[in-house]
Amino acid sequence: MGISLKGTNIAVDRVIAAPSQTVWDIMTDLEAWPKWGATVSAAQLDEGDLLTLGSTGLVWTPVGVPLKFTIDGFVPGRSWSWRVAGVPATKHGVDPEGDGCRAWMTAPLWAPAYLPVLANALSRIDAMATAG
Repeated sequence: MGISLKGTNIAVDRVIAAPSQTVWDIMTDLEAWPKWGATVSAAQLDEGDLLTLGSTGLVWTPVGVPLKFTIDGFVPGRSWSWRVAGVPATKHGVDPEGDGCRAWMTAPLWAPAYLPVLANALSRIDAMATAG
């Protein structure tokens, strides 16, 4: 696991011994978000069932507060970012690497305390992607 600067954000990454498509599918499946995201208890899109650029919806915090989100960056199979309650939030991505991939997440520079949450999310995604 590594920590680095990625543009104007701070990033954490993890090599995962699973195909990048498997990891991408987990990262973009709203039903999976509560399984790997400690700050998400549920999520839903306003329209459709696939995450894409411009998608909007609601994400529920662990204390039951729903917040509006908008997907403001999206590269199919590679990365997505969002604004939550109008605030730039995290970015999520996956890069093929050897027989597996390098999964990464970023937080704004002003939120370095969120990196352990992101590292935990990557660990959970790793376990989900490599199970059975």
